[in-house]
Amino acid sequence: MALRQLRFYGDDILRKRAKPVKHINGSIVTLLDDMRDTLRDRNGLGLAAPQVGVLRRVAVIALEDRYYEMINPVIIAAEGEQHRNEACLSVPGKSGEIDRPMYVRVEATDRDGKPFTVEGSELLAAALCHELDHLDGVLYIDKASSVSNEEAES
Repeated sequence: MALRQLRFYGDDILRKRAKPVKHINGSIVTLLDDMRDTLRDRNGLGLAAPQVGVLRRVAVIALEDRYYEMINPVIIAAEGEQHRNEACLSVPGKSGEIDRPMYVRVEATDRDGKPFTVEGSELLAAALCHELDHLDGVLYIDKASSVSNEEAES
């Protein structure tokens, strides 16, 4: 396992649509492991493969001491609306106000090739939408009603 180099706003790869994973092999499992390590190192909430320079439909979310590893995730249901302030590891120093569904259901495949469904509301729903947007080359700043510089922490 290793830390992956993050890609930042302005890098063309962040604007490209990631390709589906056709076969789960050692490279995909290593990617998932490295993304977990990178996410943990950066103290982030979520990470999509394009953010580490890999154009594959793979994302990882860490929330409430649980990891959600998703291969080829697809939102199959969304309900309600919430207004949140979001930030992104690939857009450092900024945050933005954005509307997201209050609830989403996502179908994906795990590292063992087994399909699963994850349902989330509030923060998990927003994180799922945020990471799946990355897989389509969309950044939260594209949808935000306003973007501002984060205040420096003392």
